[in-house]
Amino acid sequence: MDTTDVIRELGRIDLGETCLDGVMARVAALAKETVPGAYEVSVTLIRDGGPRTVAHTGEPAERVDRWQYANHHGPCLDAAADRKTVLVDDVAAERRWPGWSQHAGSVGVCSALSVGLPIRDHVIGAVNVYATSSRAFDDDAVRLAETFAEYAAVALANADLYHSAAALARQMEAAMESRAVIEQAKGIIMSQRRCGPDEAFTILSRASQSANRKLRDVAAAVVERAHRP
Repeated sequence: MDTTDVIRELGRIDLGETCLDGVMARVAALAKETVPGAYEVSVTLIRDGGPRTVAHTGEPAERVDRWQYANHHGPCLDAAADRKTVLVDDVAAERRWPGWSQHAGSVGVCSALSVGLPIRDHVIGAVNVYATSSRAFDDDAVRLAETFAEYAAVALANADLYHSAAALARQMEAAMESRAVIEQAKGIIMSQRRCGPDEAFTILSRASQSANRKLRDVAAAVVERAHRP
């Protein structure tokens, strides 16, 4: 698959129909199809909670990544942190990350290529490409992987923004629904107790604290009781 086809495929991802994990999985699969010599591919994202493999095309890639997270060093972490390209031509001869070469070799990885993803300020990551032969990635393969990562970063950033906005919209909708229920419950209490809105809200709050329930749930119960025949 050439660069034009990759860009076209990334552009075809329907963010409204595809969850964020689905976008990540598609990026990993496209990278495997795109980079010559690729055996397995993974996508690493680092957020406030630490690094995580959000997608992979096979267990060996996920296992190599997981070792790096547990030991706090490795090519994918360096590539993500510095937003650079890290190439390992010969895993068996690699000494930059103690213990990593032995682990990677144990799952059949003989060379590796990690390309940093410049996504957003609070999110960094890398596309990690693993091969079963030494020196699997020549200069053309590296350049292709870097080009792929640039376009993949845009797709991932758009997906992250889209789903973050969608989550915020759902939260705002839920908040508005909660407010409507609370206001309705206040009106019921005001009618029953012949009191003002502040006192009605105080009554709701005390009931919430006493029952150790959310204010919205207490308000919903008040509204439900009022509408019972």
